[in-house]
Amino acid sequence: MRITTLVLTAALAAATSLTATSTAAQDADRSVANGGIKVAGWLGRIDRRAISQGKTINDSRFVAEGGGFRISAGPAGNFWNPANTVSGDYEVMGTFKEHKMVASHPHSFGLFVGGADLQTDNETLMYCIVYGTGKYSIKTFHGAKVTTLVDGEASEAVHKADANGMSTNTISWRVRGGQASCVINGTVVKSLPRAEFIAADRLTSTDGGYGIRVSHNLEITVTGIMKH
Repeated sequence: MRITTLVLTAALAAATSLTATSTAAQDADRSVANGGIKVAGWLGRIDRRAISQGKTINDSRFVAEGGGFRISAGPAGNFWNPANTVSGDYEVMGTFKEHKMVASHPHSFGLFVGGADLQTDNETLMYCIVYGTGKYSIKTFHGAKVTTLVDGEASEAVHKADANGMSTNTISWRVRGGQASCVINGTVVKSLPRAEFIAADRLTSTDGGYGIRVSHNLEITVTGIMKH
């Protein structure tokens, strides 16, 4: 009986390991054909892990489409136009359409603010992202330091992917009176006091650049990126 149990346990462990390896292989960062940023004035940078694996921004594709932008993401990263900056009290927004959610491993997308030194290893930014599963997260980057302020919290404000894997969400950052609020489809899902996001290892300020944050292997259209 003991031998049988050990054999079954080993077989189960092997099967689990094989499944995990297969899933990881299937979800490796893709390289998109004819990649690169094709819109004048826009820049992008992929995450450190992908850079360490030899990927570049040219493994993703960023093009103009329908009054906005079509992003075929390979590695996770950020896209921005240096002309798009804000300061003081403001609200910035964008509408994000995911064309096909991968149900087994949903990927996120959203809007960042507080962008500084974005092309360097000392970049700072804070983003609010949504998932087709109806959840959202808020994180800050300060160089290699990533701080999670909201971790995959469910919200009825987030539009889930439909039966075809498609979803559309309008995401805003509203900065007023020392608070920063993530607004999804017109609903404030989280308001953060300044002390939660201004720190030596988080943001130095909410002033700065704003732009688009994407996870890897996404196919999305972004429209209406603007300050209002």
